[in-house]
Amino acid sequence: MTSKATASTDVKLSCRNVWKIYGDAPAQFFDAGNGVVDAPQTLAETISSSDHIVANADVSFDVHVGEIFVIMGLSGSGKSTIVRCISRLVEPTAGEILLDGEDVLKKSDAELIDIRRHKMGMVFQSFGLMPHLNVIENIAFPLKLQGIAERERYAQAERVIELVGLQGRESNFPNELSGGQQQRVGIARSLAVEPEVWLLDEPFSALDPLIRKKMQDEFLRIQSVLHKSIVFISHDFQEALRVADRMAIMRDGAIVQVGRPVDLILNPVDDYVREFTRDVPWESVLCAADVAEAADGPVSGLGRVAADTPIDSLLGYLGDHADGVAVEAADGSVIGVARAANVVKALATGSDADPADVRR
Repeated sequence: MTSKATASTDVKLSCRNVWKIYGDAPAQFFDAGNGVVDAPQTLAETISSSDHIVANADVSFDVHVGEIFVIMGLSGSGKSTIVRCISRLVEPTAGEILLDGEDVLKKSDAELIDIRRHKMGMVFQSFGLMPHLNVIENIAFPLKLQGIAERERYAQAERVIELVGLQGRESNFPNELSGGQQQRVGIARSLAVEPEVWLLDEPFSALDPLIRKKMQDEFLRIQSVLHKSIVFISHDFQEALRVADRMAIMRDGAIVQVGRPVDLILNPVDDYVREFTRDVPWESVLCAADVAEAADGPVSGLGRVAADTPIDSLLGYLGDHADGVAVEAADGSVIGVARAANVVKALATGSDADPADVRR
């Protein structure tokens, strides 16, 4: 599996209490435009019973610099709506969307166009290529909109063509490309403007499974080079596990849980989240740091493993170390002790057992 880049703790993008309501008079439900309400669930129920549709309800999350933040949910959960609210392709009813601390919702039309052209890149499930333009012309098109000279924009297009592995296809038209190649063109076009925030709405879901996996690996390779701040929409939990630094699960327009994939696996807040994780091959997802507990005595006599040691490898060590092994951070410090019982507890969370019982 391709390694994900390490994200910063600095916040690049924030959604704060974002609501999107469809209907004749959605603003009537909010006294203030910031979307802050005392009982969001109650308000959502009131709105739904008043001939309005709640697409997003009190959505809040942060995306850190260099982080891949995946938003998951079933069809109709509101995940695609929120990513369109971020770019203002859909106008939120209430709330705040902060990019570098500035509210995008307060920007003028001219300022918004500038943000879309220079700070945000967008990739959607439908490739959206212009059929009358060849590969390099499609990729250079947003640079043309920026008024960049032809020589410079084609040089930039060539750079991203190399990045996404499309060398030799510059003169091909979209109908001469495979689905995977067309999506590479879409990715390259969004990267040509060198966006700070990258919004991807189910970018690989239209591809067959083999090509989808290759594109996921390619995406992670590109991210390891560029370190973009990314919002990635998916309905596939296996895909989310492959790409996410952190993720959010949505239901009925609202965020149900946010955390690292392993946090959602080990500590699902309800049956809805637990159902997403039910078929996950956890032994390939968890690592030693996820099952380590604070040491209750000296660790000098214990064997040692790195914090990122996969669980299936850890089990081999534990077979030879009945007292457990010390788990080391990258700097050599001990973060805890992993024992066979810890692994059993973690893996048992995926069974039909009550997680509260498993963790006692």
